[in-house]
Amino acid sequence: MIRVGIVGYGNVGRGAALAVEGNPDMELRAVFTRRDPGSIKRQGDRFTVLSCGGQDSEPVPLSSMVNEIDVMLLCGGSATDLPEQGPHFASMFNTVDSYDTHAKIPEYMAAVDAAAKTATAIISTGWDPGLFSMMRSLFEASLPEGMSYTFWGKGFSQGHSDAVRRIKGVKHAAQYTIPIDSAVDAVRKGERPIFTARQKMKRECFVVAEPGADEARIEKAIVEMPHYFADYDTTVSFIDAKEFLANHSEMPHGGMVLHSGNTDSNNQVMEFSLKLDSNPEFTGSIMAAYARAAFRMSQEGLFGAKTVFDVPLSYLSPRDRTDLIKELL
Repeated sequence: MIRVGIVGYGNVGRGAALAVEGNPDMELRAVFTRRDPGSIKRQGDRFTVLSCGGQDSEPVPLSSMVNEIDVMLLCGGSATDLPEQGPHFASMFNTVDSYDTHAKIPEYMAAVDAAAKTATAIISTGWDPGLFSMMRSLFEASLPEGMSYTFWGKGFSQGHSDAVRRIKGVKHAAQYTIPIDSAVDAVRKGERPIFTARQKMKRECFVVAEPGADEARIEKAIVEMPHYFADYDTTVSFIDAKEFLANHSEMPHGGMVLHSGNTDSNNQVMEFSLKLDSNPEFTGSIMAAYARAAFRMSQEGLFGAKTVFDVPLSYLSPRDRTDLIKELL
């Protein structure tokens, strides 16, 4: 059994817990949270909830858990949590995370790699970065004469919503990414337009502000936020908590990667798409699969920071290689 720990018990953390408990070769040993551990609801006593600081709780010394956990799933946000937690936990544990600030991945990977001297740390898993990254690489390798396009949504973005929630004065936030239909249609027809980010997608934010908060300041902070909103047409709507709970509690998402290329005089279009009822549960499922890969790679001494490009597909599956070849190849 692969003994798994989870750091952060928000939306992704809960999704990861469901995924780990659904894998026959994994055991969820502990959840680390900044909340009051006693406030975490769980069925039975299948895992321990421990404090990692915050809420006036004394953090559990992580060194005491090194021999109790094989892989730690880091389920914090990319804006502020993972830049600190990624290197910190990789210095002691094999780790998997879903760091998704694309522009800063090389910088983040270097920091994690420097810390992961005796551990395997697989960064930026999930579906984008993650599965979509793999598809972009596969499509471009298959049709080098062509162009790749990525469209996200329509759906709820965890990372972008988290980034909005970190703004002072924001109580709740939901951000939706919406593809522009005319752009998608052009690529599916085999055209190869050059898009700016603004021409491909738009973003909608629904925000519940703290009482007395400066809504104009919050809106400005959102629409000018680099790497998240500055390059897109973004609308911000302020609503009350009741409306937020009624209309923005679900977390569907999806998107597609398309590649338009050619072989000789023939046009070829490749497409991979996702339609997700629960973004965090799906992300947690992918992280659980990469926990298996991190464990296997660590057993082989393949230490340091890794990405989805570095992990053999067979390492993700609970099946053995012979079975994979027989049933799926």
